[in-house]
Amino acid sequence: MAISTISLLLIAMHLSFVASQSKDINSGTSRNLKEGIQEVHCSRERSRAAWKIIEEYLTPFVEKENYQFSSRCRLHPSSDLFRDQEEHKTHVDINEWRCGYCKKIFRAEKYLDQHFDNRHYNLLNVSDGKCLADLCGALHCDYVINSQFHKAKCNPAAASRNRHLCEDLANNCFPVNEGPSATRLHEFFLHQFCDAHTCSRGVKPFARGGKKHSSILYLAASVLILMFVPIFYLIVYLTRRGKKGITLLKRVARPGRKPKPS
Repeated sequence: MAISTISLLLIAMHLSFVASQSKDINSGTSRNLKEGIQEVHCSRERSRAAWKIIEEYLTPFVEKENYQFSSRCRLHPSSDLFRDQEEHKTHVDINEWRCGYCKKIFRAEKYLDQHFDNRHYNLLNVSDGKCLADLCGALHCDYVINSQFHKAKCNPAAASRNRHLCEDLANNCFPVNEGPSATRLHEFFLHQFCDAHTCSRGVKPFARGGKKHSSILYLAASVLILMFVPIFYLIVYLTRRGKKGITLLKRVARPGRKPKPS
């Protein structure tokens, strides 16, 4: 009996040890996977800012020229490491974001970003080392993200470095030997982005403007007009109808008059 008890205890201890080892292995694997995320040295926030700048201040002009980025161009959508994940976001409501992969709901975009990092990092293609955030210097991301950047002291070395990167993008994405459209876009890109990489005062990026947006005030006024015009006509109609009714009642209420003798 004692031997059987000891045997059972030994078996239980062995199983407990195996389970703990398995847990440690799983924990270690999970930890290693997490460490794999840290090896992706590409800022999601700055990549998003760069994408928005391209969409706002470059894409409308590229589309107007019916121009297509070559795959070698670093402004090509394939250069955005997070593009597929960004396209799998759904902003359902003010405090509701949905993951397009697993349909989970989050109350803020930052929590959805964390979810992507923790659950869907395996969908990132990190093999080619592309990162759209690397172009932020050329595209003026800090000018858009940080309102205090406008007041910061200009660094001539940084401005020169960013201008060089900007001109490389212009030459690589819009080669002047590829036709009139490429030549026009090359010149446009230099004015829109590169000329502002200077410490001269008064020079701002995006000098040629960007995507045209309908004014909120204009939209609000249009909605109000559409609402009040029918109401106005209804009031006019009811007023006129009411006057006619009053006139008719007065006629009915008047005593009959005898005709004058001829």
